[in-house]
Amino acid sequence: MNVSLRQLQVLLAIADEGGFARAGDAIGLSQPAVSQSIRALEAELGLKLLDRTTREVLLTPAGEALVGPLRRVLGELQELLARTQALGAQARGVVRVASAPTVSAGLMPRCLSAALQRHPDIQVLLTDQAQRLALESVRSGAVDFAVVVGGEQMDDLDQQPVFEEGFVLVCPAGHPLAARARVPLAALAGQPLVLLDHTSGSRPLIDEALRALPAARGAPARVVLDVGNATTAFRMVAEGLGLSILPALSLPLPDGQALCAVPLHPPLRRRIVLVARRNRSLSPAAQRIWALVAELAAAMPDAAAAPATSRRIP
Repeated sequence: MNVSLRQLQVLLAIADEGGFARAGDAIGLSQPAVSQSIRALEAELGLKLLDRTTREVLLTPAGEALVGPLRRVLGELQELLARTQALGAQARGVVRVASAPTVSAGLMPRCLSAALQRHPDIQVLLTDQAQRLALESVRSGAVDFAVVVGGEQMDDLDQQPVFEEGFVLVCPAGHPLAARARVPLAALAGQPLVLLDHTSGSRPLIDEALRALPAARGAPARVVLDVGNATTAFRMVAEGLGLSILPALSLPLPDGQALCAVPLHPPLRRRIVLVARRNRSLSPAAQRIWALVAELAAAMPDAAAAPATSRRIP
């Protein structure tokens, strides 16, 4: 029997997306290629798997009987291939690490530099991913471990806290709040905010802190823009579109923009953790890089505790 893995993937995509065009978009094939793949699969099996009309595509009973077990088998195959790939990387002294964007920018450069000096025999491959994707990469075995923001939905992973940092308010240098040594969250009542979006591990912490503000303080803070990274937030603030609450690892402020970073009071803090799959031992190479990241993270200064004036950009 000559059935390809691609043909089976196409069938699953159609079952998930409910149409040939949407299935093609999902797996990167043209609609004619999807149609050709299904015709070849049906011809090889000698069965009709799909009922097609001008309005919808439905699985036949034979298609339904195939799709359920097929989904499980392909999932197991993908997990097997990921494990095999990880074994090959370990044998070559390759360590794959994922990290959340602000961690990638604020912590990982010095970790990669130190790894080159201390462990020249180990190749560290860094993947800069949103928090959710970084955790998925750990769970699937696509990376050895990740450096992310501590929080919920990680109870199934081994965690090691390595660093705690504060958040700062980023505002235009001429804003009234820029003159303060510390800014209470209550002072943000009624202010427009530009925040990292909900793919960030920091956003739940910020949302919780804002929800806890007393209602009597006035109008609640208004989130006017969700952005994917700190660089975009800096530009939006510089254009006067709002204020931003960002982790200290996003500092220093960019050159050429009249911005100021002011610590919050009481401090709003987040914990940076290393996470790996539970009950799975790291390779010796990955263990050395894990220990190196933990060491350098523990020595990180808390930029959010520094005087606001040290971060003014005239």
